[in-house]
Amino acid sequence: MARKRTVGSNAKAKMKRKAYEQELQKLQVELCHLQEWVKAKGARIIVVFEGRDAAGKGGTIKAITERVSPRVFRVVALPSDREKTQMFMQRYIERFPAAGEIIIFDRSWYNRPGVEYVMGFCTEQQNLHFLEHCPQVEKYIVDAGIILIKIWLEVGKEEQERRFLARINDPLRQWKLSPMDLESYRRWYEYSRARDMMLRKTDSKHAPWHIVRSDDKRRARLNCISHILKRIPLERVSHAKVKLPKRSDKHKYDDQVSLNGMKFVAEKY
Repeated sequence: MARKRTVGSNAKAKMKRKAYEQELQKLQVELCHLQEWVKAKGARIIVVFEGRDAAGKGGTIKAITERVSPRVFRVVALPSDREKTQMFMQRYIERFPAAGEIIIFDRSWYNRPGVEYVMGFCTEQQNLHFLEHCPQVEKYIVDAGIILIKIWLEVGKEEQERRFLARINDPLRQWKLSPMDLESYRRWYEYSRARDMMLRKTDSKHAPWHIVRSDDKRRARLNCISHILKRIPLERVSHAKVKLPKRSDKHKYDDQVSLNGMKFVAEKY
């Protein structure tokens, strides 16, 4: 059971890359075991990632998905223009998992009390309506047998600023910076109030929020993956050891000579 934590100044030193990669590999092995369990049991899992811009959602999701099958771990981002015209929850429900799937929402229905509310894309009444009914909708989801995990990545003001400046100054990261990001940076405290109201209204026994501090991206990724694994009652699925079959020499021929005269990519490296 997760412990409640008060705000404090007990920040740890940033995690070294070597230690991070060693721990990440262990957790990714466990994610592969989870994948096999989900397929074998026909389980359905939803993982919701929310947080401010530059909180590290994308990097965390990449760490989760880079060693597993995209047919089992499916990532869903913000809705398309067509989906924005649908009834609000409809645009998300149609992406829910079938048996043997884990759906990761990179932002979710909680876009309503976050970005949409702060930026004025929905009215205050629409936001209050969402906050009132969301816990009941999530109870329907859980009662239907879906495992629902909600994670909020909490980045500090100084670290968010450092990450935004890095995006501005690095041509490999400039694509990550949008006008919406800059406006969210300006409205820090408006987002804080929206966050506080959202967490207070939608933290429930059946679908609780868990907060991960993400100033250290490496620690945050490891803590997120570890938490997800602990929230799922998985068991190891046994498999017969795979052996490569013997290659058949039937119809044997020199399949390299047949490539002579074809256009090959220049070997510059």
